[in-house]
Amino acid sequence: MPIEILMPALSPTMKEGNLAKWIKKEGDKIKAGEVIAEIETDKATMEVEAVDEGILGKILIPHGTENVAVNSCIALILADGEDKKALDGYQVSTNQNISSVGTQNDSSKSTPPIKNDKHNVVEKVAIVEKALDRTNITKASPLAKRIAKDEGIALAMINGSGPHGRVIKDGSSRSMSVRRNPQEFYVIKNNNIRKVIAKRLLESKQNVPHFYLSCEFKIDKLNELRSALNEVAEIDENGNPAYKISVNDLIIKATAMALKKVPEANSSWNEDGILVYNNIDISMAVAIDGGLITPIIKNADQKSIQTISREAKQLAKKAREGKLTPEEFQGGTFSISNLGMFGIDNFSAIINPPQSCILAVSRAVEKPIIEHGQIKIAHMMNVTLSSDHRVVDGAVGAEFLKALRRYIEHPILNIL
Repeated sequence: MPIEILMPALSPTMKEGNLAKWIKKEGDKIKAGEVIAEIETDKATMEVEAVDEGILGKILIPHGTENVAVNSCIALILADGEDKKALDGYQVSTNQNISSVGTQNDSSKSTPPIKNDKHNVVEKVAIVEKALDRTNITKASPLAKRIAKDEGIALAMINGSGPHGRVIKDGSSRSMSVRRNPQEFYVIKNNNIRKVIAKRLLESKQNVPHFYLSCEFKIDKLNELRSALNEVAEIDENGNPAYKISVNDLIIKATAMALKKVPEANSSWNEDGILVYNNIDISMAVAIDGGLITPIIKNADQKSIQTISREAKQLAKKAREGKLTPEEFQGGTFSISNLGMFGIDNFSAIINPPQSCILAVSRAVEKPIIEHGQIKIAHMMNVTLSSDHRVVDGAVGAEFLKALRRYIEHPILNIL
């Protein structure tokens, strides 16, 4: 029984198209994967590949025919063992009679129409997935196309080395083209930490009216203090310094001191009234596998920089090992998120409810500044304060940053 080739639908809304060109002619042997015709729409030209092997027995729609209806039979393939006699009197499912093929038959003697399931026809014809502009069709051998499809290679990126610029097998190697990963994506399953983070951050952005204040601090003196403190650190029995203070340790201390000066920023929203905390507990954001967590330096305003440094390192280590106890990460009155070590110049952080503020700390950059009428080179660090506008007004936020600037730019105040 001949195999019908139908006019394919190149899009869900396509109703007709033009049969631009037959690549194969009647009598040609067809192998699976070979291009047999080109179909044209107003937007693209697609190549039709044969899935079944056989002989192209009859072309019903000549090349150049316009407005061919989708699902119209355009040609017949003779399967193995069939000859042209199989075409005699055969009627296609779309009632296109081809009884003129072979011996002329009287219409009364013609065989009954043979209906082919349209779903089966889909299996007979494969449409090349890449739509090409009509003026820039990539010519390629069937083998080259098959290799390109299997390896995710874009034929349009290859300069053909065959006759008339045709892409052949040697030209479809990986080293000469862009490869597309056939797996479009992979899934990282959400763990409980990620789900909690997502829920809390979504609630924060939806329910908390954020507003932002940014400024730059000069940290040259902060760096000098850090170097001096590390230089005089005692050596333990293993020959290691008793502590190694980081810029983040000094920022935690300075933030705690600024909150002591402006306690209104150390607060949270409640429907009955604003809660102003008597203790200053700094939550510091720590990246862990699958998310982040905020261990707490409690009563940071009362602790030395060396103590803050030791606690921060211990808490960060426990956080990455998953060994924090609930009291070590639940609570907190103010948060700090420092991405300076990742080279970030500026960012705004999302408030960690029920707190009303979070400080986003960026990297320090060496740049020219004007000081007392003279141009100098200084290390400048950008910070952005995200605040809950229900609790912290602009004036309060500005007062906090003013106090923070004083403790950052004159860090000796942190140890007096």
